[in-house]
Amino acid sequence: MVEMDAETFEALVIDELDQLPDDMVDGLDNVVFVVEDRPEDGSLDLLGLYDGLALTERDRYGMGELPDRIIVYREPHLSACDDEDELRDEVHTTLVHEIGHFYGIDDERLHELGWA
Repeated sequence: MVEMDAETFEALVIDELDQLPDDMVDGLDNVVFVVEDRPEDGSLDLLGLYDGLALTERDRYGMGELPDRIIVYREPHLSACDDEDELRDEVHTTLVHEIGHFYGIDDERLHELGWA
């Protein structure tokens, strides 16, 4: 388990987000990234969540829409990792996984691609 306060973890998530390829993040329209301690059920099983409507399911998307959210959960990540390098890798994987959901890629396909 890694020990890290919320502010430091959020900075790590931002750093990993900044390192993602431009072609992956350039298409993210009206999406916010949020760091929370744990999922609502309090479990340590869920590392991230895409809360929104995938591009493949939208028939229209206009002004005034609330932004989609990609949530990264701090405590499950810290619990799952033994050191900061492993934590960075896991955060990176979580970001790619949840961004994949934004683009309409389901868990089965993400697993095939190695991102689940």
